[in-house]
Amino acid sequence: MLSSTWNFIKRHKRKFIFTGVFVGGVYLLGKYAQRKIQEMQEREAAEYIAQARRQFHFESNQRTCNMTVLSMLPTLREAIIHHLNSESLTALLKTKPANKLEIWEDIKIISFTRSIVAVYSTCMLVVLLRVQLNVIGGYLYLDNSVTKNGMTPLAPPDVQQQYLSSIQHLLGEGLIELITVVKKAVQEVLGPVSLKQSLSLQELEQQLTQIRQLVEEGCASSKHKSLSWYMMPDEENTLASQACGLTENDVTTIKLLNETRDLLESPDFTTVLCTCLSRGFIRFLDNMSEFFRPPQQHLSHFITFLRLSHVSLPLAKIIPIINGQIHSICSEIPSHFVQDLLLIDQVKEFAANVYETFSTPQELQN
Repeated sequence: MLSSTWNFIKRHKRKFIFTGVFVGGVYLLGKYAQRKIQEMQEREAAEYIAQARRQFHFESNQRTCNMTVLSMLPTLREAIIHHLNSESLTALLKTKPANKLEIWEDIKIISFTRSIVAVYSTCMLVVLLRVQLNVIGGYLYLDNSVTKNGMTPLAPPDVQQQYLSSIQHLLGEGLIELITVVKKAVQEVLGPVSLKQSLSLQELEQQLTQIRQLVEEGCASSKHKSLSWYMMPDEENTLASQACGLTENDVTTIKLLNETRDLLESPDFTTVLCTCLSRGFIRFLDNMSEFFRPPQQHLSHFITFLRLSHVSLPLAKIIPIINGQIHSICSEIPSHFVQDLLLIDQVKEFAANVYETFSTPQELQN
């Protein structure tokens, strides 16, 4: 019995060897595949967790952006009112001065200028802070998630403070220059318009469009500055102001400022800012339309729209309405104006792209 079995094995030795190798190979291959599948699952899980953490950090950063915008609007409002103080002129009118008409003309120019400047500067504040906080947010994500191995942080606290303090340009020199340009455009468009002349909402919109064209396309008699300049000075001015006693951190700050300037001068940013400005001026006119409504109540929206186009108010009555708009535009309490700007899809998409760029390790970008 044993000899016959042994003979059978010898006759089929190759088959048994092949079968053993095959079975062993299948077993090892299965083990290898199992290990690779486990590694892939672990890698996918790690990537999912990292992506979820990154998404959470981004969303948290956007909430910080919104809160920062709202917290800075009172400072912006006070700066505009400080440079364009119509209240002092209004108080002067109550004393019945001899040059009453001249004062009214000054109030006309100042009132329109400060509300238009409020729209421009609020839109700029929204998009600039979106850019800055997502640049810093991206670097902070890398500092917290990637560079925990003893490497020097990309954005230490002092660099963050220096970088974010550059917003003061918009609240200072940039705002003063913007006021000068807007005021000149207002004088050119509305200067010849009599205080007694009546304007419809549509005619008011046409006046604003002319003013915007002069501001954004530049006046023939003045040197044209791009809108990005009001948010951040040109590179030469920034370097000149930081040329003395540069430290390593100052170099890092200048690098951040230069990267931000490149973003502000990009076509995508220009498109986003123009979208914000268009939405801002539409909301501004919507606010104004409340004062052009006919006295009749319970009218359909269509009839109200038709009547709005025929309602006109003397410019002298429009001026106080325009003058007060700054308080709803630059309101720290979330208003329709600011909410509209914060919820614009193009702003959100641009912010996401900025964060994606600056939260990706440099070696992965190359």
